[in-house]
Amino acid sequence: MEGIDLDPSHPARRAAMASVAAVEAGDRAGWLALFAPDAVVADPVGPSPFDPAGLGHRGADAIAAFYDAVIAEPQIRFAIRESYVAGAACANVGTITSTFVDGSAAVVDGVYVYEVTDDGLIASLRAYWELDKLRMIPGAAAPL
Repeated sequence: MEGIDLDPSHPARRAAMASVAAVEAGDRAGWLALFAPDAVVADPVGPSPFDPAGLGHRGADAIAAFYDAVIAEPQIRFAIRESYVAGAACANVGTITSTFVDGSAAVVDGVYVYEVTDDGLIASLRAYWELDKLRMIPGAAAPL
């Protein structure tokens, strides 16, 4: 994770940092283990191609399916510019870059909010970003 040095003493920030580290490492099992059984992932919040109904991906099976469909293939890197904690939540402001096997990349700026349970598991992950502001970077040219 690029960006600011974060103090991991707050449980929500600690969970957010663990989530980022697991995603960047491609650690599916490690990422899924961070979530409470009835957690919800809304990435992005509201209707999207990933979640047409806009209700989020709720529960272990749905979150695992989201990982497999969206997170598993690209190499994902986070650059966090700001981070704020309050109550049981941490809001990170930054950029996520997803680089695909052909070298193309999707770049999105957003606010990523993690809320945790009393035992430090992620109860919700809500990503606030705008689909029409997603930037695509072309990959390597196809061989002739």
